[in-house]
Amino acid sequence: MVLFAAACIINACSPKPYSATNKMYRKQIKAYAKQILLQPVDPLNDTVKQPPFWVGTTNFGIRKPNFVIIHHTAQNSCEQTLQTFTKTRTAVSAHYVICKDGTVHHMLSDYLRAQHAGVSRWGNLIDVNSSSIGIELDNTGFEPFDSLQINSLLSVLAKLKKDYNIPAANFIGHGDIAPTRKNDPNYRFPWKKLAENGFGLWFDDTREEVPAGFNHIQALRIVGYDVKDTTAAIRSFKRHFLQDTTKRINDLDRSVLYNLQKKYM
Repeated sequence: MVLFAAACIINACSPKPYSATNKMYRKQIKAYAKQILLQPVDPLNDTVKQPPFWVGTTNFGIRKPNFVIIHHTAQNSCEQTLQTFTKTRTAVSAHYVICKDGTVHHMLSDYLRAQHAGVSRWGNLIDVNSSSIGIELDNTGFEPFDSLQINSLLSVLAKLKKDYNIPAANFIGHGDIAPTRKNDPNYRFPWKKLAENGFGLWFDDTREEVPAGFNHIQALRIVGYDVKDTTAAIRSFKRHFLQDTTKRINDLDRSVLYNLQKKYM
């Protein structure tokens, strides 16, 4: 009994991992909260006529995420990623990190802006970080995704979709929004399984014949891809929907893309 009590005391008193960075998190949250509570400042330009009193609107809200971007960590362990995301010099982060065993680390409030998308684009959206949730899956980029990890991912996605009413089409990958720089999640990622659960769109098994004048570059743009680098866009599309890492578009690719463009229109 004495040993048990002693062990409890030791465990309670021992430093918890990330206590220092958690303290930094809370400090930064308080700073943002203080800034939000400030009354908006009137323009300082003397040429602008000032009102005699301030009027605050009663109709407003906070940031609402509308996209979910899925990544693989390209690191060797969940712990390594947690360390990366708690070092200020790395300047990268995500809202969620999901380990191979299914453990979910919710590292940032969904209402705050993480730094996970980098230079990216989807359709006309160029500041992806400001409207998205970033989810990192512990995976080197060269291995399959564990079923425990995918099950946890599906649970997280279900909650996000329900909480924020995120459209099915807006569950995409880092490689989709940054085709010249990124390939995550890798081609082994089960996008079809996600689509079957309502997270992302998928093509039909039975499809119409592709018309002679079909423009596959225009179709890629309709889906959302940045087509400045057409080769990168094609490769990203094929990795996501066909688990194919080649860069030339073939008849099967055209058939799938023709079918998909109608779903994204």
